Amino acid sequence: MPALSYRRVGHKGADHIAPGNTIASFDAALAAGVDMVEFDVLRLADGRLVLAHDPRAADGPGVITLEEGLDHLITDAYAGIELDVDLKSAGYEREVLDALRARGLVERTLISTMEEESLPVVRGLEPGVRLGWSVPKMRRNPLSHPVTRPLALLGAVEYRRRLAKRVRTRLRAGEIDAVMAHYAVVDRRLVHVVKEAGGELYVWTVDEPERIARLERLGVSGIISNDPRLFVSD
Repeated sequence: MPALSYRRVGHKGADHIAPGNTIASFDAALAAGVDMVEFDVLRLADGRLVLAHDPRAADGPGVITLEEGLDHLITDAYAGIELDVDLKSAGYEREVLDALRARGLVERTLISTMEEESLPVVRGLEPGVRLGWSVPKMRRNPLSHPVTRPLALLGAVEYRRRLAKRVRTRLRAGEIDAVMAHYAVVDRRLVHVVKEAGGELYVWTVDEPERIARLERLGVSGIISNDPRLFVSD
């Protein structure tokens, strides 16, 4: 079977196979053959850093701390698997980096975030870690609802026009190493701009085989999916 041309990234591990951001989800992603595991880091009111997308998810079963998650991901089974650590808010960048350093995981990690204020903080604290800017900044996906979808698609067209210029500037300035983009704002121009500037382009969150195939043809660096079983080659 020929090798795929992009990195296979499991969203929250494998959120469609097992509850996301859990040990079971990471193991499911590993079994499906991912190259990278993405997970979310959130600070709770009591100060703990946990793997959760939002406070509601942090109340669910199987919630683990950042340390517990990383301790599982440094076991021999995950040797060679990269990590995409997604910071859900600003203010705990140093703690996340310290946890990664303590386990020798910096070189295997890409830190991503929608929080633009976190980008220079991470860059200053650990220049050697890969850094990804996640775009656009949104908490709910308007494309997932039939009422908001048409307007959201129109907005994506306008957003794409502005995005490529900002991405080029940030990559060339060394502010970021990668762009983590919603599939609705990814087009041939963005792929070209990112490659020309020497960066990587990861696309989220893609759960349709046809869209995965189209993005592979565009030449993106990685595709993030809730169901990594979809990553198959012809």
